Amino acid sequence: MNQRITRYAPYLWLVYLFALLFQPTLDPDATLVNWVATAAMVAVFLPLYRIGLAERDQRRLTILLAAMAALGVVGTPMNSAAGVFIVYAAALAGRIAPVRRAVLTIGVLAGLAGATFLLSRAPMPWRFLAVVPVIMLVLVIGATSIFDSERSRTQAQLRRADEEIERLAAIAERERIARDLHDLLGHTLSVIVLKAELASRLLPADHDRAAQEMREVEQTARTALGEVRTAVAGYRAKGLGAELVSSQRALTAAGVAVDANVNLPALPADHEAALALALREAVTNVLRHADAHRIRVRAHATRADVELEVTDDGRGTSGPPGSGLTGMRERISALGGSVDLRTGSAGVAGAGTSLLVRLPRDTSERPAQTAGAGQ
Repeated sequence: MNQRITRYAPYLWLVYLFALLFQPTLDPDATLVNWVATAAMVAVFLPLYRIGLAERDQRRLTILLAAMAALGVVGTPMNSAAGVFIVYAAALAGRIAPVRRAVLTIGVLAGLAGATFLLSRAPMPWRFLAVVPVIMLVLVIGATSIFDSERSRTQAQLRRADEEIERLAAIAERERIARDLHDLLGHTLSVIVLKAELASRLLPADHDRAAQEMREVEQTARTALGEVRTAVAGYRAKGLGAELVSSQRALTAAGVAVDANVNLPALPADHEAALALALREAVTNVLRHADAHRIRVRAHATRADVELEVTDDGRGTSGPPGSGLTGMRERISALGGSVDLRTGSAGVAGAGTSLLVRLPRDTSERPAQTAGAGQ
């Protein structure tokens, strides 16, 4: 309903054209020529006004406004109320951009309205009463038109900004899901591959042990499926403590000794999730590439930061970072933290790799959580 009113409101203002009837009706000297001239002016004005309402091109709009104003000036000798056409031009002038051009246009229209005082044939004080209100209306309606147009432009810009924010948020969400799925699947699939290889080696000599490994493969796959569903739904299935336990199991199954010491205050959910996924990515890389025999995990809080450090004694790495490390950096950076990766000579056994993740510490007082293990 409001949209329909807004759409047809400009046509309701045409009621003020009835002011053109006053002089031909009340002036005893008015003739048929005055009536014909008034009808002709209205016939010319109406299509100009209708086109002007929909016109968006600045140049054509300016031409239409000039035509309306000229109609008011030229028609004044035949009808003293013809200045009303200049008022309608002022109502459309607010759509001219930039604002300074619109203000200049309103000023010119007000000047033309003043010029009709000299062209009018109405006697005083009727001439004064016919022209002065027109000048005031041009200024007031013109200013209102500029204000409304600027508000509409601002609202349009805000809508475009909101659409851009939604688009960027959708992209960020897709990237977040991609990072999470990489972290989730990269870790669990590495465990599945290791256990499947172990079961394959054990099968000829120890059927029971091989069957046990395959049952663990099945359980790991089911767990991964649940984690993926949870991640897609936007939830975090594990905290840092649970991730540490899961990582210890995977590393132990791969024959990697674990030395873990985690002593942290309670963290915001997004901080803990980021640290848990950083630990998962680090452990996944150790299982895939490092050929390590020992890994050390340390997590503690300083006065300003929360730190997670993962160090292994495997082969060093080289080359550009993979998508997992890139996703980790993006996730940690979004929380105001940093990622420092140091590695020894590429391919050299024992060179080792050290990953240090820092996040700004949450200052609220919360009960501490402690987890530690060593193997």
